[in-house]
Amino acid sequence: MASKVSTIQRGGSRFYVNAETKEKVPGVTSVVGMLPKPFLQFWASKMTAELAVDSLPFVQQMAERDRDGAVDYLKGAARRYTKLRAGIGSDAHDLFERLIRGEYVPRRLHPDMQPYADNFRDFLDKVQPELLRAEDVAWSDTHKYAGSFDALLRVKDENGEMVTVIADWKTSKATYPDVALQMAAYGFADKLIDPEGNEEPMPHIDAAAVLHITADQWSFKPVRFDVEVFGHFLTLRKTFDWDREVSKTVIGKPYASGGASGMVTGTQRRGR
Repeated sequence: MASKVSTIQRGGSRFYVNAETKEKVPGVTSVVGMLPKPFLQFWASKMTAELAVDSLPFVQQMAERDRDGAVDYLKGAARRYTKLRAGIGSDAHDLFERLIRGEYVPRRLHPDMQPYADNFRDFLDKVQPELLRAEDVAWSDTHKYAGSFDALLRVKDENGEMVTVIADWKTSKATYPDVALQMAAYGFADKLIDPEGNEEPMPHIDAAAVLHITADQWSFKPVRFDVEVFGHFLTLRKTFDWDREVSKTVIGKPYASGGASGMVTGTQRRGR
């Protein structure tokens, strides 16, 4: 029986839910999110500082009327930028799916989307990928995770041989190493689930690739796809359980405590 998959947000993480069994597993991107990202702190600070300097008169006027509002405006700089980029990325992904499926897409689009459409059409023309699957869910019963991948393609490798590639579209400023963890998680999953809930075993996958596409350029890059990379993803999968579940169980009630209210011994606590 087909069983559809839905997603929910809990504690800042995405989970995939089997509609029939109600099984809930974390999403691939949430698991990969366990990687430390110390650079984000400096990036967010820079965004705030640049906004303050670039809009100093406006911020000063705002602060004179509403200091807390001015503080909120400045500290939200990174969040607003991230939301804007996420919106563009989401719209671009929708556009890419329509184009690779051969659906009709007008030649003239909103100026924000036009260069992405032009570059994706150029990618399709030069690479000539054969679409096998798009936007299906990769589900692992073995390791308890799931995630929606962008495409499963047949393309020619450097030797002109046709290979099956798990692919991802990225519209970020650069291509980052953690995309390999994401691709390995999808490719080493146990099965595919389509939007109607139909399941089939994960087919053999030869390689992984990322299409890095921006308003200015595109590049179709190979991504390392092997057991070692997948092993690092599984380490993060354990870290996810630690962060979301196990870490909340490791500190018990105090045997004794002290301070201004006075020390409370274990004997006194048990007598309450």
